Amino acid sequence: MDREKDKIDTKPIKYSSIKDMGLVDPEQRLKVLSDYGSSIEIDKNIQARKYFRSGVEMLRMAEVYMDEGSLENAYTLYMKFVTIFVEKIRNHPQYGTVPTKDRVMNQQALREVLPKAEALKKQLLEQYRLELAKYLHDAEEREKIEEERLKKEELQRLKEEEERKNKIATQIAAKAAKVAINAAAITLGDESKSKKIYPMVSKSYAAVVSEDAQSSLEKKTPMIDRSTKPSMTINSKYLLRDMIVPNRLMQEFLTLAFNNTVNNKETCGVLAGKLERNKLLVTHLLIPKQTGSPDSCITHNEEDIFDYQDQHNLITLGWIHTHPTQTAFLSSVDLHTHCAYQLMMAEAVAVVCAPKYDETGLFTLTPDYGLDFIASCRESGFHPHPSEPPLYTKANHCKLDPLASVVVVDLRKK
Repeated sequence: MDREKDKIDTKPIKYSSIKDMGLVDPEQRLKVLSDYGSSIEIDKNIQARKYFRSGVEMLRMAEVYMDEGSLENAYTLYMKFVTIFVEKIRNHPQYGTVPTKDRVMNQQALREVLPKAEALKKQLLEQYRLELAKYLHDAEEREKIEEERLKKEELQRLKEEEERKNKIATQIAAKAAKVAINAAAITLGDESKSKKIYPMVSKSYAAVVSEDAQSSLEKKTPMIDRSTKPSMTINSKYLLRDMIVPNRLMQEFLTLAFNNTVNNKETCGVLAGKLERNKLLVTHLLIPKQTGSPDSCITHNEEDIFDYQDQHNLITLGWIHTHPTQTAFLSSVDLHTHCAYQLMMAEAVAVVCAPKYDETGLFTLTPDYGLDFIASCRESGFHPHPSEPPLYTKANHCKLDPLASVVVVDLRKK
């Protein structure tokens, strides 16, 4: 890979938060998704041929998303592809320099993508309609169940209250009878002057009855669980899928790079693999023909890499290179090189091996700052960047697997 290769601005477009909008009309959900996929601009400073190669990667990823059942992600990639190659690429000043072979292949791909995108659009619209109908039906059922539950609770409460009142009334009557009996036994000297004592209803009892009556009038409002409401969701660049990286990858790479390392030359390679059960698996290490120096590495005949990936249906997951005499970090040139990968795939990883210091770093541009900053930087070569906020960080979504294997393809020998 050319460590100074141009960036391809196909990153997700920022959009306002809509997760709290409540129920969403199916047509509106689809419009947001379409607008999201279509909002992409052509950078005339990027080689036109780079866009054509990126188109191949887009379609490969879209097919993976289709196989995984991630229809929204597939649709947005199809929309990006159509927007670039139907509406905008012809305005690129270098369009005429794109090889005829690439343009012919692209036109053939467009003929296939357009009906796929249209069919997927109808499928998503039907899916959104079904989701909304199901949610409304489920909400109605939940409300009926809640109302029935509240009715049963109220009947049970009234029954228990009636029993409590009867018990209190019985206790009061028993006390009154006891008082009457005691009063009858009291004589004040003369039967005509005897005084009868009548039981009184206590104020506390009256208060209890009044409070209970008030409580019985209170009605609870049925609650509906809205956590399953249909909403417009687009994968955020902050939510990264796990990437499984074989431990052997770094060992194999350092072995291949040994001769360059002892001669103080960098070595680089491409990480390729597949998407499986929503996890990205690094399965291949591709070493292209290249020219190395102490602080750079330029690749040649990149078509060899593209051809191999096309033949084996591999997607690009990142890149790897050595720092023969330095520690493991990303230089300004490394940041720009990696930006091109991460713009195409948010999970793309940059692996840096520093054998002199026995260090290995797995890095990614910070999605909340570094990615946008480097994408908008137009300087080339080694140049200063601010250190705060951080432009890159450890790739915590990468998981090392000591049991996973990796296929090494050294195209330098071709």
